[in-house]
Amino acid sequence: MIVTVLGWSGAAALLVAYALVSRQRVAGDGFTYQALNVYGAAAVSVNSAVHRAWPSVGLNVVWIGIGVVALRRVALRRAGRGTQAPAA
Repeated sequence: MIVTVLGWSGAAALLVAYALVSRQRVAGDGFTYQALNVYGAAAVSVNSAVHRAWPSVGLNVVWIGIGVVALRRVALRRAGRGTQAPAA
């Protein structure tokens, strides 16, 4: 039951992320969108692994990796290290 709820909540997170960015409520390179994607992909990955749906697990592991890299960029940008220095 827990794995099923996790899978559905992950699917919902992915759909909410897509809807928010499609309606321009959040930025595609922002924290909210990326965090929803990472959570959603992780939750769906667990559900898929339990059900031995390996192609879905593989897809979602890659999705998590992309999201983690994007979240790192968001964090660096917020810390002021993701911007280039002005040209002199």
